[in-house]
Amino acid sequence: MKINKLNNAISIVHNLMEERIRPGNIVLDGTVGNGNDIMYMSKLIGKTGKAYGFDIQNTAIENTRKLLSTLDYKNFILIKDGHEFVDKYVEEPLDFIVYNLGYLPRGDKTIKTKAHTTKISIEKSLNLLKRDGMICIVAYPGHEGGMEEQLVIQDLLSRLNQKNFNVLELKFINQKNSPPILYIIQKINSNGVA
Repeated sequence: MKINKLNNAISIVHNLMEERIRPGNIVLDGTVGNGNDIMYMSKLIGKTGKAYGFDIQNTAIENTRKLLSTLDYKNFILIKDGHEFVDKYVEEPLDFIVYNLGYLPRGDKTIKTKAHTTKISIEKSLNLLKRDGMICIVAYPGHEGGMEEQLVIQDLLSRLNQKNFNVLELKFINQKNSPPILYIIQKINSNGVA
């Protein structure tokens, strides 16, 4: 894995996207926020790929739509609904999935991802993931409810069968203020289900 910057979890995720995502891939952003991750993936999948994006906030969907409108192609589907309903909207196998949890940057900090619904979404996404597909989850234990969400995710991922999934946890141990934790999951067996 080639990592250009090691200064934060998002830069590592973007490096993984560059390495893994190819034109024509089908990808998912479980928390579009302001649209940066789905835009990054949309550029990599090109005109022949497809990107799904979920968020529960109108502001996030509109910010993302505005950002994506700067692209020459429309290879994305934005869904204003909770990511726990991913299987209601997505039936096709996915190549890459990203979750950037917490709250909308510069938004209402009381509206944030929750442990229970995030767990449901990850379980469903693991089943939608193609063999050799990857999920990146950036969890933020430093905000209210964030530690609970991170611990639920860690528990879920630690129980995945190693014959079906490789799971990696990355965290910065010398940064202050509860830095984000990055989980990387690779599906190694096409029969592997969560």
